Amino acid sequence: MAKPGLDGHDRGAKTITRALRDHGFEVIYTGLHQTPEQIAEAALQEDVDAVGLSLLSGAHLTLFPRVMEELKARGMDEILVFGGGVIPDADARKLREQGVSEVFGPGSSLRAISEWLESALDTKEG
Repeated sequence: MAKPGLDGHDRGAKTITRALRDHGFEVIYTGLHQTPEQIAEAALQEDVDAVGLSLLSGAHLTLFPRVMEELKARGMDEILVFGGGVIPDADARKLREQGVSEVFGPGSSLRAISEWLESALDTKEG
């Protein structure tokens, strides 16, 4: 889980991190104010299966694709990228069109996110 950019609100990211851990995932939370390069480098170093991005600042159409570009530059373009935050439906559609696997908006249930990730990773591995 990562908080790209200058967004300083991480309660949601910490909540998702705990929920995913409770569901049995190994989760690494990189903290606030991460650059796309830092996020991709952490993903490479930790050999992750997925990268979750949490963003409330409104820069999702810039930062999500930049993280994906940085993952691709490191040969990790098959990594599952998902995200959440205050993201309008039209922007969520654009992000999915650009390769973000799923976008969760405000009010998404922790169970739904955990179950989606489990299913998405099973499908990817299968």
